[in-house]
Amino acid sequence: MLPEMDGRDVCRALKSNPLTQSIPILMLTAKTEEVDRIVGFELGADDYVTKPFSPRELVLRVKAILRRKEVPPQEGKMIQIGDLSIDVDRHQVVIKKSPVQLTSTEFKLLVELTTHRGRVQTREHLLDKVWGYTYEGYARTVDTHIRRLREKLGLLGEYIETIRGVGYRFREEKV
Repeated sequence: MLPEMDGRDVCRALKSNPLTQSIPILMLTAKTEEVDRIVGFELGADDYVTKPFSPRELVLRVKAILRRKEVPPQEGKMIQIGDLSIDVDRHQVVIKKSPVQLTSTEFKLLVELTTHRGRVQTREHLLDKVWGYTYEGYARTVDTHIRRLREKLGLLGEYIETIRGVGYRFREEKV
């Protein structure tokens, strides 16, 4: 019921293009019939929500979709960025063949940032992923850990960019 192209066509176009086929799709529609939901899922939608809807439920459904789409670090996974080597399985970080001693939290923070290299990670997202909970109070604890992580990475700490008012990003290009 969108102008020009309906939601089914948008879904079909996104899922048929190799560049966009992995983008999660949640259909938010007034079409409540079972056949409409079935068609939506058959076209590749990850979830289907009908109007009227609860904004809170919508947020939870989006979070659930994003959790399912995340690629967890795999067994034996190595992350190599320039002179930085991260062995996720062995919980080791090496810069130019010299081991770097990180706390468990610093290691998880580094893996989270490098796994999503080039994308901004909010403080809240990092608290949820690294600390394992949504921190309701002072989110600046992330800043302290980032500062310590940068110090331990030396010159490679410049890979971690501060995105003011938002969070942090691990650069894609070499420093």
